[in-house]
Amino acid sequence: MFTATAVLSVLLALGFVAAGLPKALVRPSAEAEARHLGYSVLALRVIGLLELAGAAGVVLGLWLRPLGVTAVAALLVLLAGAVRAHLRVKDALKTIVPAALFGAVALAVLLLHMAAS
Repeated sequence: MFTATAVLSVLLALGFVAAGLPKALVRPSAEAEARHLGYSVLALRVIGLLELAGAAGVVLGLWLRPLGVTAVAALLVLLAGAVRAHLRVKDALKTIVPAALFGAVALAVLLLHMAAS
């Protein structure tokens, strides 16, 4: 069970580092997406930093289960917000799929943590 949790946790963390870093650094493509969704540059940076913190929490959570559970739950809230933001601006389904896939992996990690308790 630990191996599955570890593999999915690392993949989830890598995905959130890849998603969060451009936001935290306010890269032009991330800034354009934020403006499209109606978010300020400050909100973009905060979301990116939260994603990076969540990624760290997911990995550290392999040894500190309460931290891992909290980090994954927080990332699920961020993902729900992402889906809601894309739906609010009536984006195409293909733009919502990445958040939904991240959500599925995050939910799997959460369930694996809970099953190991």
